[in-house]
Amino acid sequence: MLNEEKVRIMNRLAMYQAEDGKKHLPVSRYYRSDYIGLALIRNFFIVTIGYALVMGAAAVYYGNFFVENIHRMDLVKIGKWVGIGYLAVLAFYSVLTYIVYSVRYYRAKKSVKGYYQELTKLEKLYEREERMAASRRNSGRF
Repeated sequence: MLNEEKVRIMNRLAMYQAEDGKKHLPVSRYYRSDYIGLALIRNFFIVTIGYALVMGAAAVYYGNFFVENIHRMDLVKIGKWVGIGYLAVLAFYSVLTYIVYSVRYYRAKKSVKGYYQELTKLEKLYEREERMAASRRNSGRF
């Protein structure tokens, strides 16, 4: 015998898994610090590669100027500014990544909480049906 309430709950669970669950359920498997930490590590490598590519492109673009004027340049000062620029860009994108991934984590946790509440309702319906079936079996023996 089909229980309409069970079917409705299972339908809601399946719809959640097909839509929001695809992006929220994997996030809920992490601790907050692990999720954000992985995002910050990925951010570090992406920013480093991106900054190196931008500096390389600038060096190629202004290469002729650098070659002609290298003897007049203070290379230590240029190196310090490149390093400071890298640290500033890294700090900016790290703060941005922290904020974005914190918001994503809390939204996912809130969404998954409703999903788990629906699962708990479904489990209670199954337990109730099992108790009723067991009591029918026991009452039939006596």
